[in-house]
Amino acid sequence: MNLPIIVFDLDGTLVDTAPDLLDSLNHCLRSVELPEADAGELRKFVGSGARVMLERAFAAHGRPLGDSQLESLMALFIEHYTAGMPGRSHPYAGALAALSRFEEAGYIAAVCTNKMEHMAQRLLETLGIASRFKAICGADTFGHRKPDPRHLTDTIARAGGDRDRAIMVGDSRTDIDTARAAGIPVVAVDFGYSDEPVQTFAPSRVITHFDDLTVPLGETLLRAIAGEAAS
Repeated sequence: MNLPIIVFDLDGTLVDTAPDLLDSLNHCLRSVELPEADAGELRKFVGSGARVMLERAFAAHGRPLGDSQLESLMALFIEHYTAGMPGRSHPYAGALAALSRFEEAGYIAAVCTNKMEHMAQRLLETLGIASRFKAICGADTFGHRKPDPRHLTDTIARAGGDRDRAIMVGDSRTDIDTARAAGIPVVAVDFGYSDEPVQTFAPSRVITHFDDLTVPLGETLLRAIAGEAAS
């Protein structure tokens, strides 16, 4: 029997990875003599994985980035980033307690991220929490990635979850668009890496702390989406 499931985005939602992403991005930018990015600029670059982050950083400087150079920089980024894991990355305050609340209520959990799968897996392992997720699915897991809704629905299926009893938690337009396209309620955190207020993208609910992510809230969202589907 498939179980109710809560699916988390990773960077900027479950784990604050910004300091380490920024360090690795700047390592790459220094290698090609481009100015380093600051924490504010990072919000404009993250959300769709390291490859897109590099492309956006180059575009911000009006610098062309060919396929060969992109592949070289991706290898450099991955080498630098994985060597330092977990670095300064850490779960957001209250995130693990929220996860425990849903586990105690009978939910399973999964991660659906545009990070490469092996990087997401390693990060969660070095943080000591990988075993809490039935599936950890990245940008390269299925051949499609967020905002394609199949990334989310295939993650739910791999975890053994019930897509009709599924909740997504994310921090960006990408996460919100993915969940809405899949017909799944989405809770947006307002402390992540979105460069625009997440309210702008019409999530099912916005929270300011993981203390606000409760089982009654989840059940309310599931009843609402079921009612929409029936009407």
